[in-house]
Amino acid sequence: MRTVPLGTTTAPTLILGLMRIVDKTDAEIRTLVDTALDSGITMFDHADIYGTDHGCESRFGDVVRFTPSERERVLIQSKAGIVPAAGMYDSSAEHLISSAEASLRALRIDHLDVFLVHRPDALVEPDEVARAFDHLESSGKVRAFGVSNHTPRQIDLLRASVRQPLVVNQLQYSLLHAPIVAQGIAANTYDAQATVVDGGGVVEYCRIEGITIQTWGPFQGPDGVFLGAPAYAELNAVISRLAAEYDVSATALVTAWTTRHPAGMQVVLGSTSPARIREAVPGADLPLTRAHWYELFRAAGHRLP
Repeated sequence: MRTVPLGTTTAPTLILGLMRIVDKTDAEIRTLVDTALDSGITMFDHADIYGTDHGCESRFGDVVRFTPSERERVLIQSKAGIVPAAGMYDSSAEHLISSAEASLRALRIDHLDVFLVHRPDALVEPDEVARAFDHLESSGKVRAFGVSNHTPRQIDLLRASVRQPLVVNQLQYSLLHAPIVAQGIAANTYDAQATVVDGGGVVEYCRIEGITIQTWGPFQGPDGVFLGAPAYAELNAVISRLAAEYDVSATALVTAWTTRHPAGMQVVLGSTSPARIREAVPGADLPLTRAHWYELFRAAGHRLP
């Protein structure tokens, strides 16, 4: 599988997201993880809130026990900063450190390869984030750091105090949720799509700064999964035709639409279906043409000025 830069290392184009495994059996989790590994997916995405209070991390830790040599070949990342029980975000040093340490205990590992601030905190104090990152790095508990759902200026604010490189920005992105790309195209027009909600050129910013974009919700629209959904018949007709032309599944074709972007984006696959994971894998290396990328873009309802 093709890889992309991730800080001082490289990572596979596809990531297995594990936000829905809390109710899965040991056998189901093991099969899902083995399917990913057999397919070349060696990066796993967690967060403290998945499964409520490290629940999914605990299930993963219960079932998946990597040998030392296996552990060195995989990347495990987690996220913190959302506190659902209190209805708030918390990027204080105390919260970030305690959450990262709880993730390590739940996952039964001694370090996270990547640790992300999950959402922008309106009350963020960059010095607090820097203190947390310094502690986690110096204690060997985290090797690299990043953010999720952050705008360029929010990243710049953190970088005013944080000395570690921020190597990841995890952002929602799909054919039906593409403001981070579509709004750059619609800029300087009267098109409603030009209304700035993309964070002010976040894709271009990440490319310039060497920050890898991880895309979540790759098959999601405003009302759920769009693949095969009657509400998106026109889009699905184009997907089906092109999938047949490339001799891949619809899942692989949509995955290829994301991986075709020259930003070198990673795709977070949140499915718990081993079959869906296997279907997506060819999309990591599929050479989708420029014309087909734009055809899908238009079929999804995005206009070209």
